[in-house]
Amino acid sequence: MPIDFTLSERDRGILQNVREEGLICRNYARYYDEHEEEFAPDVLPEAATFEPSFDVSAHPYDKRVDSGLPVISALASIGSTWGDYSVRMRRGGGGLGNAALSAAGTDEQKKKWGGLTLAMAITEPGCGSDPSKVQCTAVLDEASDEWVIDGEKIFVTTGCRADGVILWATVDKSAGRAGIKSFLVEKGTPGFVVAHKEKKLGIRADDTAAYVFTECRIPRENLLGLNEEVQTKGSGGFRGVMKTFNMTRPMVAAIGLGIAEAALDFTREELEKAGVVLEYGGSESSLSAPAARFIRLETLFEASKLATLRACWLAGEGQPNNTESSVSKAHAGTAVREICQGCIEMLGPMGISREHLLEKWLRDCRITDIYEGTGQIQRLIIARDLLGYTRADLK
Repeated sequence: MPIDFTLSERDRGILQNVREEGLICRNYARYYDEHEEEFAPDVLPEAATFEPSFDVSAHPYDKRVDSGLPVISALASIGSTWGDYSVRMRRGGGGLGNAALSAAGTDEQKKKWGGLTLAMAITEPGCGSDPSKVQCTAVLDEASDEWVIDGEKIFVTTGCRADGVILWATVDKSAGRAGIKSFLVEKGTPGFVVAHKEKKLGIRADDTAAYVFTECRIPRENLLGLNEEVQTKGSGGFRGVMKTFNMTRPMVAAIGLGIAEAALDFTREELEKAGVVLEYGGSESSLSAPAARFIRLETLFEASKLATLRACWLAGEGQPNNTESSVSKAHAGTAVREICQGCIEMLGPMGISREHLLEKWLRDCRITDIYEGTGQIQRLIIARDLLGYTRADLK
């Protein structure tokens, strides 16, 4: 089936709004980078009176001409993080836990908790890239009909400001992956402590926290998917929640691409001011060294963008995209770092000066190779899918 990424009038209007709002966020980027102890506000002063230049409601979605929701969501993510990633994250509704709730929760659970901002806690001090090694436990107390949670979680994105968390815990360590279930724990539950907020390299306007659970009791119905049968056969178990990543991984790629596009735009303007001529269509040998390098970085960006949009398009068509989502995440994680680093190297002192945002964009983009499965893990997934390797083969 041919893929057409031509934008409709509705698509262009959405992206125009996103860019305008992105510029508002960019005005606050440096302040909240340097004042990470503060939370960026949900509503910025300029955005409070922000008048959209395009009325999306006046142009209903038409699947015959408009981009599908996953595609336009990726393009919107690129546009918004082009403004500023961490301030934009702070203003966004929901977190990764909301995506897990949408993918694995029952209709009743979605209705009950859908209005909360939910973090997602997987990583532990001894468990990072291999979530099957989760040590946090959930024990069912039949007498009280409650789950008792014990363990630690680290690097929880939006962990401080979230209203609750989707937590991965094992009900049977001997069962490996099959024993891992997902639970929802709301803030204020006795035994649930936000231990501390991390000091980070980048994305400082949004928070990252560590959690400790000590005999934390939650109702039995807080098991995502509600029961063992649903958890095993339906969407709520380890395999089902992992499928959440098939959509969120391309979105992480899109986040990084937005930062890389901002770096490219800034660098292009400065090169043109310096008299560097960017000519397209000719041979590379006819270009100056800065022009040739910049065009190579642009090419890298476009290749990664197309890989990301293809993964999103497949999701929108209801087709499998496990390999494509990992390809987009792995490629973008490397590409955005190379692009931002390359832009800094071309601009020299200007690139590392805090008078500009380029050095911040380099720091911010690093997380896109780590979020939701590192680049190394994505390459293992790709190897398994393409070459038929097993987990044992790759150890």
